[in-house]
Amino acid sequence: MSKYLITYQLKTINKYIGHRKGEVKIGEKFKFINDPTALKEELTASKTKHVILGIPEDYGVQANYGRPGAKSAWTATLKSLLNVQQNKFNKGGKILLLGHLDFSKEVENVDFNSPELPKKLQNVINIIDKEITYLINLIVSSGKTPIIIGGGHNNAYGILKGCALAHGKPVNVINIDAHTDFRTTETRHSGNGFSYAFEEGFLNKYFIFGLHENYTSKEIFNMLNDEDERIQYNTFESLVVRKETEIIHEAERALSFVEDDFFGLEIDCDSIINIPSSAMTPSGLSVNDIRYLTHKFSRSKNIQYVHICEAAPNPKLENEMILVGKLISYLITDFIRK
Repeated sequence: MSKYLITYQLKTINKYIGHRKGEVKIGEKFKFINDPTALKEELTASKTKHVILGIPEDYGVQANYGRPGAKSAWTATLKSLLNVQQNKFNKGGKILLLGHLDFSKEVENVDFNSPELPKKLQNVINIIDKEITYLINLIVSSGKTPIIIGGGHNNAYGILKGCALAHGKPVNVINIDAHTDFRTTETRHSGNGFSYAFEEGFLNKYFIFGLHENYTSKEIFNMLNDEDERIQYNTFESLVVRKETEIIHEAERALSFVEDDFFGLEIDCDSIINIPSSAMTPSGLSVNDIRYLTHKFSRSKNIQYVHICEAAPNPKLENEMILVGKLISYLITDFIRK
């Protein structure tokens, strides 16, 4: 049983569903866990294919000096996703809505104005890592495909570790991101989830899609080039600005690099133009580009999960919450739709 997992029932989320005569929303058809103390057994017995988990936290982002707010993405997504129409394209009965993780009690005594905030957040980040590893291991071991929403990119580490433990070997990943998140493995934060997973043997091949040249250091580029058998990348500038290659071609290259084995898909909302995120950008991939890539990569028989992170809408601004909610809902339905 998970100490931090808040599971849902239909009555939990019914308040977010806009009921209309003559319409059925996918939220009305979602499946749920009945007994959290028998989580492993219920996951294994469930006939659903996809399991959705929310991680409303931004502690890893703040430990990396990023913009807070990633903890709001889960609520924004939930309100939008539940109201997607149930039809021949969207089948809510194939989805298990697990719930979300709540780590709020672990930071009650943390001074978020402290100049030593990254160090003060290490304990809670370590707890988050362990919890995510445990849950992802359970979900993947049960034969299900997790869809993880919200929080910082620090959570990629626990997701990759959980998948690797479930399969008994390291997994590959495609990360659509403006940054490598491959910083040094000293203090855990949102900028080094992949480097930790790589060093500890949970991540094998790593493809970064849409890397921004302005925000990648010479040292990082040198490291990527030194590890070219296991790490490949393209840059946003080569794709969109200089047009040296095309997204369709690069999608094929990324897929051929990782799909010889199990792999995950990471979507960092920092890569998308004008989306409220921890490192919001006025120059990035379009929403339609990301939707195409999500659809493309999700067709592979070896896809293990999708993790959509770093969106940071201001909960006081309804337009930002709606924008992020609809964006992530589109990506979720693109991922699960066959």
